[in-house]
Parts: sequence; structure tokens; C-alpha cells
Amino acid sequence: MSDSYKPARRHGANAFFFVIVTVTLNMLSFGIIMPIMPQLIADLTDLSIEAAAPWGGWLSMIFAVANFLAMPLLGGLSDCYGRRPILLLSVGMLGLDMLIMGLAPTIGILFIGRGLAGLFSATASVANAYIADVTTPEQRGRAFGMTGAAFGIGFILGPIIGGIAGDLNTRLPFFLAAGIAGINLLYGIFVLPESLATENRRPFDWRAANPLGAIKHFARIPKVAWFILAIFFYQTAHAVYPSTWNFYGAVRYDWSPLWIGISLGAVGVGSAVSQIFLTGTLIKRLGAMRAAEFGLLMNAAALIGLSLASQPWMAYAMITVSALGGVAMPAINTVTSSLTPPDRQGELQGAQASIMALTLIFSPVLMTQTFSYFSLPDADIYFPGAAFLLAGLFTLAALIPFAIGVRNNKNTLNTVLVAAPVKK
Repeated sequence: MSDSYKPARRHGANAFFFVIVTVTLNMLSFGIIMPIMPQLIADLTDLSIEAAAPWGGWLSMIFAVANFLAMPLLGGLSDCYGRRPILLLSVGMLGLDMLIMGLAPTIGILFIGRGLAGLFSATASVANAYIADVTTPEQRGRAFGMTGAAFGIGFILGPIIGGIAGDLNTRLPFFLAAGIAGINLLYGIFVLPESLATENRRPFDWRAANPLGAIKHFARIPKVAWFILAIFFYQTAHAVYPSTWNFYGAVRYDWSPLWIGISLGAVGVGSAVSQIFLTGTLIKRLGAMRAAEFGLLMNAAALIGLSLASQPWMAYAMITVSALGGVAMPAINTVTSSLTPPDRQGELQGAQASIMALTLIFSPVLMTQTFSYFSLPDADIYFPGAAFLLAGLFTLAALIPFAIGVRNNKNTLNTVLVAAPVKK
């Protein structure tokens, strides 16, 4: 690492802590409002929670579209102007956005707030770039692992804090998130040095900031095309949790914001435990291909089970089953990365990230519309779990392209993934 990075390295502990807090804050601000959104939207639209659910889907779509567009844009701006101003701007604007949503008198203002939240919570790329600037190659694996843990902590704590605060006042979670952002901004102003030396910056290029750019790389990695399709089906299904769980819990189990927050926290804890303690072991013992199939089946079972769960304890039991399914994406990633040459790994990750981002744009609308249609009191078929059943069917559908991809690449996979060979 060149001498130009020494100032950032000298204050590395404080700077790294700020980046970790920023990543945690982004996920916390996403999770903290989930328990109270059903009631808030119902209040602003003067609708029942069942009828208000589609509004939640559209709000999720606005957030996802803004986030999708902003990720490469903020990354490019940080390459041009440095990491520090982009990170501080994002933290400050996120706090302002939380105030806007907390004070929103109409559903239209809430839409504006969610759009701004999507724009200024897309700091993962800038945070990762900052970490790459201030760490050596040997340190980066551990550092990036800590950012992953920060995402998990934010998603666990956010819904729980939001649920506790939301039981006191529907608007309180927004003001708490704004306060945390303000404290983090002040901390960053005083302790965050710039990590990118002037000579290492580049002019901003609009073409490089094209969020659809990664999709054009699919043609360069043809061996993984079927697996990418499997990821598309899987991620479409998985979006039912952030988009519909809160409405489902409020309607089916009559949960308050507190219990919605606790249940979402349990989902986060289950995912974290699975990633830390189970995923590596399952992939090692079953092999990546069988572990992926096992994970998809467990996810499908959990989603279909949730659609039929008439009691809260049944829902919590399905959360446990869902945690076992946490091996699915790491196992699929193991398969796809094994089929991709070293000089195409970046393109592979970009392609997969773009697919996941695109599913978060349309899937919340699909899932909340499905939930609302079958949950209204005058529905022809009253079935509040319909969205989770649909998600379970999407997950089962993911097994088809996955199996085709394994069959088409069985010789290569048997060579590079020897733990559990593909049946001829």
C-alpha cells in the first residue's frame, strides 16, 4: 500500500468503526420501520391493514429502484471525489430522510421518504471501497466478513428496536433512526479521514455508473446461466419476508408492532446462526450441489408451512426450518464460482447482484398484491398465507434450472467439486 494511504491507516480503528456503524445503521434503518409500516400505511390511507398491504409493496419497490440506481452511482462518485464526502453525505441524508418519514402527513410524502432512503442507503459499495483502501489484501477477508456481520446485526436489532418503540408510538422508530444517524454523522465528521489519495482518483464516468451494466456480462459466463435463473426464482420468493411478513403477522396472528419486531428478529437470528454454524459444515459434508438442493427444499418447506401456519408457534417453527435453508445461496455461489474462470469472477458477482436487485423491485409488489387479494374479508377464497405459498412454489421452481445446470456441467463439477459427485 502506498504512502498516500498512511493517514487513513493511522486512524484506522476509528475510521473502520465508523464504516461498520454506517453499514449497521443502513440495515437498522431498514429493519426498524418494518414492524410499524402496516399500521402507519393503514393510518395514512384510511384503509384496513389487508387493503393497505399493496401500498407497502409499492413503497418497497420505490426503495429498491432508488437503491438499484444509486449503488453504482455512489461508487463512481466516491472514486472521483473520495470516500469521505460520499459516506458523510449518505449518513446525513439518511437521518434527514428518517425525519421526513416520521413527520409524513400523507402517503405521498412517505413515498418521497422511501425513495430518498433507497438513494442514500446504497452505501455498501462505498463502504467496501473504503475498507479496501485502508486494509492490506491479507486483512480484507476478515474486514469484509465484519461488514457482513454488521448487516446481520442491523437486521436483527432493527425490527426489535422498531417493535418496542412502535408499541409506544407509530412514529417513534423513525425519530430513533434519525437520532442514531445524527450521532454517527457527528462522529464521522471528527474521526473519518479520507482514504483515497488524490492521485488514485478517476473522472466520473456515467457509462460506468449504469446499473444495468452487469446484465450484459451474462453472455460471457454461459456455464452459469441456468444457475442464475435458479437464483432469480429463489430471490423472487425470498422477498416475501421483508415485504409481506409484517402485514401477514398483523392480520393472521393479530401481532402488535412489538411481536412483529420480535418475529423478524428471530428470522435474523436464525439466518445468522445458520450462516455461522451450519452452512460450512453442510457444504463440506453434502457437497455444494446437494447442499444447494437441500437448502432450496428447506426454504420451500418453510414457506409452504408458513402459508398454512394458523398459530404463532407454528410460524416460529417454520422460522427454524427456514434457517436450515440458509445454506442455499452460499452453496449455489460455490457452484457458480467453481464454473467461472478467475478473470470472470467479478462479472459473475455483478451479474448475480443485479439479478437480486431486480427481484427486489418487482417481487414485493407481487407478494403484497397476492396477500391483499386473498386476505380481504370479502375475498372469494380467504387465504392470508397465499403469498407464502406462491413464494414456496417459486422456490421449488428454482430446483428445475438448478438441476439442468448441474446436468449440463456434470463433468466439470465432478472435477472441481469432489465432495459429492454428480450422478451420471
